[in-house]
Amino acid sequence: MPKEYIVNVSVATVWTSPGPKRVLDEPSLKNPVNIEKWLKGMTTSERSSLCDDNLIQTQVLYGERVVVINTSGEWAEVVIPSQPSSKNKEGYPGWIPSCQLQQIDTEMWNKDKTAVVTSKITHLLNEKGTKITDLSYLTELPVQGKDDTHIHVLSPHGTAYLPWEDADVHPVSLGRPKENGENIIKIGKGFVGLPYLWGGLSAFGYDCSGFSYSMHKAAGYQIPRDAGDQAKQGQEIPFDLLMPGDLLFFAYEEGKGKLHHVGIYYGQGKMLHSPHTGKNIEILTLDGTVYEKELCNARRYWHDTEEPA
Repeated sequence: MPKEYIVNVSVATVWTSPGPKRVLDEPSLKNPVNIEKWLKGMTTSERSSLCDDNLIQTQVLYGERVVVINTSGEWAEVVIPSQPSSKNKEGYPGWIPSCQLQQIDTEMWNKDKTAVVTSKITHLLNEKGTKITDLSYLTELPVQGKDDTHIHVLSPHGTAYLPWEDADVHPVSLGRPKENGENIIKIGKGFVGLPYLWGGLSAFGYDCSGFSYSMHKAAGYQIPRDAGDQAKQGQEIPFDLLMPGDLLFFAYEEGKGKLHHVGIYYGQGKMLHSPHTGKNIEILTLDGTVYEKELCNARRYWHDTEEPA
């Protein structure tokens, strides 16, 4: 029977296959990981090979649940229920180093409230105030209690502490409050300048669909992980009725070929997106660009439930 595990490093990279990796990938394979060292150690060409050579699939944040369905040596084959995918109806599939996973007692892990990291990067602290690990934006952990300065959370390292200013608390039964498209844009603008990372799903780097997935998650919406799946769900929107927060999809051959990119409509003919390796998250005017010619589809997942903040 499949067993439920959680990620016990700040960000676990999900690989396409198990086994030996490039020497330069070593910082991403350990426990603890050193994501910043891994990223800084790669040239643009070496970053591109993550995609070109089909090395990685996605990422999983600290405390996120995965289901282990198989093992091979020091690797675990997993599916990720929180990342919907047409690749597997149970969740996004791939391989994670076993040292980055920890089996859990599901009943003990389930709490009434959850704390969600709202800063780009924060520190998870022990009772002495010493850093346990860095945590990315949108990391979620069960709440055990609180005091004047910290939220007490259950973590793979036991009871730990998050600064109040770096996290929100909400009931698990209600999920994150649903916000409108304007707020999706407001959230996303905070990441302008962050370098693109193929497979990236953390504040250390996002790919195009990981960025749209995560900004929707932050606004209270569960959408598919990959652009191809995102383009098939949600509400189809005519291009003359676009509103901020809608997803824009792009395909080769002037929109008639294979879909290859997704961005978030910013308004005023602009797009907020994570372009490709070697580029940073940006706000781009579509007029006169290749994207204008390749635009093929638009979808809306958000609802007009909140006023712009």
